[in-house]
Amino acid sequence: MTGVSQHSRRRASAEKTRPSVFWPAAAIVVPLTGLIAKIEITGAENLPIEGPYVLAPNHYSEFDPVIIAVATWRMGRAPRFMAKESLFRVPVLGSLLRATGMIPVARSSSASAAKQTIAQAEELAEHGRGVIVYPEGSLTREPDLWPMRGKTGAVRLAIEGNIPVIPMATWGVQKILPRYGNLSLWPPRKRVQVSVGPAVDLDAYRSRGVGNANLVAATDAVMADIAGLLSGLRGEPAPAERWNPAVHGQNETGRLDSEK
Repeated sequence: MTGVSQHSRRRASAEKTRPSVFWPAAAIVVPLTGLIAKIEITGAENLPIEGPYVLAPNHYSEFDPVIIAVATWRMGRAPRFMAKESLFRVPVLGSLLRATGMIPVARSSSASAAKQTIAQAEELAEHGRGVIVYPEGSLTREPDLWPMRGKTGAVRLAIEGNIPVIPMATWGVQKILPRYGNLSLWPPRKRVQVSVGPAVDLDAYRSRGVGNANLVAATDAVMADIAGLLSGLRGEPAPAERWNPAVHGQNETGRLDSEK
């Protein structure tokens, strides 16, 4: 199935049909994005039409958040992202982030950060909201743009709140904006594929708590599902092992440590 079915559109959630700050943003962003990308969505039925969820996509272009936001809106849900905590302290921007229900993420792994995650999970469950979390944490460093090793934030949030993790993969965004490259607007309406999978089976991990080893194993399961979806879009097998930037001497920017 390409696009979003008529049945899915009739089931549009209250958070899309109820007036909100997302409406004016969608009125501008959705048609503009439509001029740049022809978004084809499969598996839309796997995204819950109501209730909380953690949507976990791959990340290989600075433009893919726009594609993911538009696709999520077309599937009937409001696209709320995890955002750096520091952005919430920026005048005007911070107010906009809070008004749209974006969720601050702490960079540290301190006890206060853990408490913040619990509070965020409870809030998502209480209000029935979803959040988009890149489990890789940054653009993939994998040379062929396959998902790299994930970080544990997404599954920690899901386990703390007993929230489903929905894997997502996109492909084609690199033709619009290559990783660390320049924006390409011609030809217009480049094909971008979006695939949404069933919720990751995390039952075995939920009963084991939020110890680091368990979170790492659960994250590996999420990344495997994302890689599987991407493999289907690309028509080729994903690498057997996830790329680990640390092993290859890469830092947060993707450069070699020797280039810092």
